[in-house]
Amino acid sequence: MKTDQGCVVWLTGISGAGKSTIAEAIAGALRNTGKPVFPVDGDDLRGGLSSDLSFTAADRLENMRRAAELAHMASKCGLVTVVSLISPSAQGRQMVRELVRHGRFALVYVKTPIEVAESRDVKGLYKKARAGLIANFTGIGSDYEAPGNSEIVIDTTTTTPDAAAALITTYLQGKGWVS
Repeated sequence: MKTDQGCVVWLTGISGAGKSTIAEAIAGALRNTGKPVFPVDGDDLRGGLSSDLSFTAADRLENMRRAAELAHMASKCGLVTVVSLISPSAQGRQMVRELVRHGRFALVYVKTPIEVAESRDVKGLYKKARAGLIANFTGIGSDYEAPGNSEIVIDTTTTTPDAAAALITTYLQGKGWVS
């Protein structure tokens, strides 16, 4: 495959794991090389394209489907699409992998213990979930199934966002998806 085609980098992990921060670092690193990047953040999706969805299992799958379709279309235009989305279920992540039909897809598991994620919780979401104010919050009222088939695993307790971005960028270069 040509390197002028895009690809999809899908970052999954619990809230507060560092997905968005790593996505920003990847986007910055790739933009510095002149590669067009399209970041897709879960919070942005929930504020627009998926604002009609709740956090039930069915609505989470639909949110993932919408994000995957958007990422696939952008990657077909030659963009490196970096998606940061909790993506809590193995079923949903498999659906995403299948929707990115050209196969230029890398699942990145941003692995962080829940205690660490809670300590980083600048939005206070874990506190609200523990107080019963947020239903179906991943890791508290709803399960997160850690992926067993990710191309890359980033442990954010030992890896900085810039180091994570470098690892992911190197992976993309090794696949020939970016130069």
